[in-house]
Amino acid sequence: MNDKPPVTPTADPALQALRAEIDALDDAMHDLLMRRAAVVARMAGSRAKTGAGSPLRPGREAAVLRRLLGRHSGALSRGAVVRIWRHIFMAHTAIQGAFTAAVAASGEAAPAMPLAREHFGSATPLHIYASPAQALAAVSAGKASVAVLPAPAGEGDGAWWQTLEAPRLAVVARLPFLADAAHADAALVVAPVPPDASGQDRSLLRLEAGADASRESFARMLTEAGLAGRILYLARQGGRSLALAEIDGFIATGDERLAALRCVLLGTFAVPVAGDVP
Repeated sequence: MNDKPPVTPTADPALQALRAEIDALDDAMHDLLMRRAAVVARMAGSRAKTGAGSPLRPGREAAVLRRLLGRHSGALSRGAVVRIWRHIFMAHTAIQGAFTAAVAASGEAAPAMPLAREHFGSATPLHIYASPAQALAAVSAGKASVAVLPAPAGEGDGAWWQTLEAPRLAVVARLPFLADAAHADAALVVAPVPPDASGQDRSLLRLEAGADASRESFARMLTEAGLAGRILYLARQGGRSLALAEIDGFIATGDERLAALRCVLLGTFAVPVAGDVP
């Protein structure tokens, strides 16, 4: 009987060198992550002193991702870059305070749950609610930092835009940020903070007119106000008509072009970027 241990073949010197290089890169990346966390901690301290409020900055995050994707090349996919940085964003947001999401994820709204998990990462607590109204109530009550709601629609779970209490609550992001064939569904993030510009944005307006108003008449209102956009949905409520309009660009509260309209600015989101080419 041979009791000698098996002989481990000597690793290829070239492979050993590559592994050593990877180890050095891991250390360098870890050093940078720790430096970034230290800067975020200083920002959190400054925010606490000045009462600056929520650290949530979806527009800033979108601008960072666009910049990184614009310089990206090599074997690592665009999707991987977005996922890595989304985890970094959320880990460092957590340094600045507790962050939770209320997700309307039942019935027609079910796709919102995987979109929320992908966007906010595995460490962010997600609380499921039966309807958009319940998710929004959780945000209003301070039980959640944001609400993740199904994409707007004319009726059903997607009709929440008709009653959204803006500007107290505002649309601040669209999910997913990386658009590709694997993400046919969409969701919007609503938060009790004003949206911030990313540089490439779209804004949502809730327009109001008489009971007999048509899509065409609402579209004319936008044109006459100097706004470029499209009417997404039309709804009738008693003696009035409501229209959801998506406007090109970032519209801030107080924009003079809104003065001529009976409207409510519901918020703004960063325009999604293209995913990986198959």
